[in-house]
Amino acid sequence: MVQEGELLWTPRPEFAERSQIARYQRWLRGQRGVDTADYAALWRWSVDEPEAFWATIWDYFDVQSSVPYSQVLDRRAMPGAKWFEDSRVNYAEHLLRHEKTAPDAPAFHHLSETRPLATMSWRELGRQVRILATQLRALGVRPGDRVVSYMPNVPETAIAMMATVAIGAVWSSAAPEFGVQTVIERFSQIEPKVLFAADGYRFGGKDFSREAEVHRIVEALPSLQTLVWLPYLKPDAAPPAWPALRRWGELMAQPEVPAETFRYEHVAWDHPLWVVFSSGTTGLPKAIVHSHVGALLEHLKLMHFHLNLGPDSVMFFYSTTGWMMWNLLLAALLTGSAIVLYDGNPAHPSPDFLWQLAADTGTTSFGASPTYVQMMEKAGLVPGERFDLSRLESIVVAGAPSTPETFAWFYRCVKKDLWVTSQSGGTELCSGFVGAAPTLPVHAGEIQTRLLGMDVRAWSDDGRELVDEVGELVVTTPFPSMPVRFWNDDGGKRYRESYFEAFDHIRPGIWRHGDFIKINARGGCYIYGRSDSTLNRYGVRIGTAEIYRAVEQVPEIADSLIVCCELPGGHFFMPLFVRLKPGIELDDGLVKRINARLREDCSPRHVPDKIYAVAAVPYTLTGKKMEVPVRKLLMGWPLDKAASRDAMMNPEAIDWFVRFAAESRDYDWRGNARTDAPAPAQA
Repeated sequence: MVQEGELLWTPRPEFAERSQIARYQRWLRGQRGVDTADYAALWRWSVDEPEAFWATIWDYFDVQSSVPYSQVLDRRAMPGAKWFEDSRVNYAEHLLRHEKTAPDAPAFHHLSETRPLATMSWRELGRQVRILATQLRALGVRPGDRVVSYMPNVPETAIAMMATVAIGAVWSSAAPEFGVQTVIERFSQIEPKVLFAADGYRFGGKDFSREAEVHRIVEALPSLQTLVWLPYLKPDAAPPAWPALRRWGELMAQPEVPAETFRYEHVAWDHPLWVVFSSGTTGLPKAIVHSHVGALLEHLKLMHFHLNLGPDSVMFFYSTTGWMMWNLLLAALLTGSAIVLYDGNPAHPSPDFLWQLAADTGTTSFGASPTYVQMMEKAGLVPGERFDLSRLESIVVAGAPSTPETFAWFYRCVKKDLWVTSQSGGTELCSGFVGAAPTLPVHAGEIQTRLLGMDVRAWSDDGRELVDEVGELVVTTPFPSMPVRFWNDDGGKRYRESYFEAFDHIRPGIWRHGDFIKINARGGCYIYGRSDSTLNRYGVRIGTAEIYRAVEQVPEIADSLIVCCELPGGHFFMPLFVRLKPGIELDDGLVKRINARLREDCSPRHVPDKIYAVAAVPYTLTGKKMEVPVRKLLMGWPLDKAASRDAMMNPEAIDWFVRFAAESRDYDWRGNARTDAPAPAQA
């Protein structure tokens, strides 16, 4: 088994030298007199001198503003920092800049289970965005109005987003697999004027109509003035007889608008770009607002320097339109890269289908979640032997902590000369805090570095900076893509409670993200899962990711979930729930092997108090294990307070835990230990 931190890849000198970040460092030396010997020195300068660093991003990428900015940053304080005040920019204008330089080059490669693989040029993309933007203006959409989408991952959704942003309206998106209540909980908060909706989608060869769901959503949103209908699943079907309905084809059949005469709405530094929502497993999802200028500066930096994209690149990341990774995929257009849009089951019609898509599109940067990689590995697939992946240069793994085995699988089964990267950030910034740099080596299971301009540290509970120890992920200096606010959050109370209260007693203005992180002496990073789902036993905090890595090495285990419940008298009860592979039973021998693996790979503290077999592990719609909701259920919370079924990928999975909490003979989960409850495991 590969060891954590083991060196797996070192960039070839020519790869590092032609990277986007190396070009930027040469420009810094020549144009700004900033000489950074290596990435560590560059990162240090970027967080010590944030005003100077972000000003160079503005200049290096020639950000277009109709009014000069008055200052880069008004004060180094969070929340409330103001970036590039007085500037007036438009994010969509920058997304489409490459239409001028390469009009006939591909902007989109797109495929779905209902449509064959096709290509859309920059010229065609720009043409459709301008037509739709003009039609939205004709429908009365003004800067600041909200436009929302309930559409699959197809070009029409991307065009709708860019058209909305181009005229200064505010975008928000929900995936069509979201339940009605989940959509209403999100969109009702922001009172949209226009809804783009598709009639359904196809997944795994099965059709899912959404006409009834759209009808219920429309009824629940009294602010709506227009519904734009896309007949995606049944292109020839007549549209529903709803008032104020406009057909997609009708809008797009309007006259072309030349690029020379189209007017982008240049908006203020804090004007909302989009509203993205937290997962919303409990309570109303947080409505997170980003600005044009903040997202633009961050995405220019991220896509060029940390993903190393350019006009010759093709980026693919498997995502739905309800995850912020969809926004990031579109952000790759800022570099002139083509992007691959795919709507459908990633394992249909065959488990390695996405690798065929990568080969067919000449993908250079391939992205997916660790869960997808585990599926590949367990299926015994070796994509490098079956497909032409000669253009593939990098891998982006995001959405959950990656294990050393995930990294090793890519080198063993995909390609030996490959820049395998893991990223971690969040919806809150629509980007990453820690991630990749093409000039650094790759170590197994290790995120290469902290990203430029992100002053990320690992802190103890008393505010001490930790090295080579697990602590809270905090950010100590403002960054442009932090939310400008939450929607309908008067006075910023919920925003402050979410990210700034934890360390207020030590030092006000510290962003606590809610993840556990370890930063080693060379700057490599490890994410250990959410700190609010911490396994805290005997004063030792355990990240769930390290337990999952060990447990899921046991051949009989298909999936797992662990929580830790506090008991009276300072005790703990830490149950482990495992989904077994078909035909396997949880007998004493398997329990002993699981515990031995945890004791050997981790420590005696990692050994659970009891192991239970479950039919399924509950996941959010974005693929995260629902540790906190399960813990709340076991501690006696009612289901409607602990979790939202509409926010789950597999809502039936949570029902087992509801029954378990009520029927458990080990513990009543409400603060009263049973006399026959198991004794806590000893350290």
